[in-house]
Amino acid sequence: MRVRHPIEVESYRILRSRIDTTGFGALHRAVAERIVHTTADPSWVGDLVAEEEALASGKRALDDGAPLIVDVSMIAAGVTSRPCTVCAEADGGLVTVARQLPVGAVWALGQDWRAVTELARLCAAGNVVPALVIALPAGFVGAVDAKRVLRDGAVPSLTNRGERGGPALVTAAVNALLYA
Repeated sequence: MRVRHPIEVESYRILRSRIDTTGFGALHRAVAERIVHTTADPSWVGDLVAEEEALASGKRALDDGAPLIVDVSMIAAGVTSRPCTVCAEADGGLVTVARQLPVGAVWALGQDWRAVTELARLCAAGNVVPALVIALPAGFVGAVDAKRVLRDGAVPSLTNRGERGGPALVTAAVNALLYA
C-alpha cells in the first residue's frame, strides 16, 4: 500500500473543495484528480476524454504485468513502480516496438504527436491492439488532430481535446492507474 505524504493529502483536500469529480467513474476520477494535482489547474477536469471501461482495461493490463510502452524516457523516469519500454530509444522506434508487442500493452505517449498518429494508424490497420493508449502530447501543430484521430479510431484511450499536454501529465495518468 502506498503511503501518502501529508502535503499530498492536503492538496487533494483543497482540489476536491474546488472541483467536483464525484460524478466520474472511480478511475476517471483518479486520473483527473492526479492530473489536476500535478498541474494545479482544475480546468483539466473538463478537457479530458476517456471512457471508464477503457481506463479499466488499462488498469487490468497494468495490474496483470502487461508491457508499459512510453515514447520518452521522461515518462519512464516518473513511473518508478515498474519498468517501461521507451520506444523513442528502440532501434526502429515505435513501429519496431509495436511489432514486438502488438497486443495488450498500455501505451503512454506525451511528447510527439507523430507517435500518436502512427500508433493510431497501426491500430486502424489491426496491427496493434492496445489495452489502453494514453495520448497527451502538447503542441500547436498536429497534437489536437492526432488525439482526435486516435479517438475517432475507437481505440481505448485517454486524451484531451486541446493543445495542452506533455510527458508529466502522461506520467500522472499512468501513476493514477497504478495507484488506484
